[in-house]
Amino acid sequence: MNRDLLETRQLLAFSTLADTGSFTEAAKRLYLTQSAVSHSIRSLEEQLGCKLFDRVGKKAQLTEAGERLLRHTMSIFNEMDVAVQSIEEVKAWGTGRIRIGASTTACRYILPNVLREFRESFPRCNVVIEPGDTPVILEGLASNQIDLGFCLKPWKEIDFETKLMFEDHMQLVVAPSHPLAECRTLSAEYSNFPFIVYNKNSYTFDMVNSYFQKEKIEIGQTIELSSVDAIKELVKIGLGIGVLAEWNIKDELRDGSMVTLPMGNNVITREWVICKQRTHVSNLMENTFESLCRSVSSALVA
Repeated sequence: MNRDLLETRQLLAFSTLADTGSFTEAAKRLYLTQSAVSHSIRSLEEQLGCKLFDRVGKKAQLTEAGERLLRHTMSIFNEMDVAVQSIEEVKAWGTGRIRIGASTTACRYILPNVLREFRESFPRCNVVIEPGDTPVILEGLASNQIDLGFCLKPWKEIDFETKLMFEDHMQLVVAPSHPLAECRTLSAEYSNFPFIVYNKNSYTFDMVNSYFQKEKIEIGQTIELSSVDAIKELVKIGLGIGVLAEWNIKDELRDGSMVTLPMGNNVITREWVICKQRTHVSNLMENTFESLCRSVSSALVA
């Protein structure tokens, strides 16, 4: 039997007749003619291939098949009520969900302040955060696993809408005790020391590698990490040259646990964006989230 044979109107006529036991009363309750109710029941019986009611005088009594169908019909109507209520909740102001894909750096340094303010405006909104680098976030958007992505702007052309949140610049940093700490110019000596870098599969590493290729300086040995905090700790104990954003190392530069190295005439600039599907229409919650990301991140890099 094809599932679409059971129409809602037929099931409503069936359940109403089961409740009243009278075609006349069922017709009155449904604001239909008696013949219309009779037609619905007859069509339903034909489609199911069995009798649903025994006609005893003017009364309609459920058969065994009718009793079974009634149990399922009540369950169907209950689920429909739940579905409608759920949709109404989504339509209500400040409810629903927002699914965010964000880089681990954004999760660590930016999103806590964003989410604190966001929750004040939308306390009933369910927030889902999926951490990952830009390629992972783009995959999540493409597969509709996330609604918004907060990440570095992709180098290649993508079929997503992007909104610039902020720009930052990368710095080379070492511990004050490092042999290069007193260096005054961009030097080929950098190649003699390990570079402590963020994940080689990340956009950040691609930018760093491209920069040094232009400067004709080879990145030799690397220590690869997926945490900005871990990179900072290894730099501070003198294990190598760190490549970090200015806003990530403000405190360390202020307290003297790190010093910057010369970068030459060029800089490594990253663009942080909010990505979404071009066909996706943002709601109030998503627009608020974007606005908070821009204001919080702008304050960090100021």
